[in-house]
Amino acid sequence: MSHTHGPIDVVVDSTGLKVYGAGEWKARKHGVSKRRTWRKLHVGIDPKTGEIVAEVLTENGQDDAGQVDDLLDQVKEPVAKFYGDGAYDQWKIYTTLECAAIDPVIPPQKNAVIKRHGNSSQPRLPRDEAIRAIKRTSRKAWKVKVGYNRRSLVETTMYRLKTIFGGKLKNRKLCNQRIESRMRCSILNRFNQLGMPEFVWN
Repeated sequence: MSHTHGPIDVVVDSTGLKVYGAGEWKARKHGVSKRRTWRKLHVGIDPKTGEIVAEVLTENGQDDAGQVDDLLDQVKEPVAKFYGDGAYDQWKIYTTLECAAIDPVIPPQKNAVIKRHGNSSQPRLPRDEAIRAIKRTSRKAWKVKVGYNRRSLVETTMYRLKTIFGGKLKNRKLCNQRIESRMRCSILNRFNQLGMPEFVWN
């Protein structure tokens, strides 16, 4: 979706979208109050352009980390850095990123421990280095140093999606909902290409 050439950074996150389940459509028709079900929209953006470079819609029971392979497969350009929150602090994610030569920018869990100690003859692990940096200074200082605040850009993208298209999906079947969410992302990218809104103080 992005028109950037060369290596890019990717910032990922997910958000919930409301849908009616199969039995709930009948309940809605007859005016009976029922809980809505949810879908999770997993999105990866290029923080430089603000464009969505990957998206996956799943059922609400799917975890964020399990979608990373699918998201990265959609990115057409080489990826330099991967930004994600603590939900992505899993060794399978670090392995995936290492195999693809992508630098992880993921905050370790607060109880995280070093896996490969400094006296090891093997290369140091990025997660271990993050733990060491946090211990030397603070979690806040580490986030500032590595530019973790770029994650707020994907949260802004989620907000724009919901502001423009609403927080619920209109289609009933998951396959159609996936098409619907993909179209929304494509339209938002087109808006970005036409020009991002600017705020001017009077």
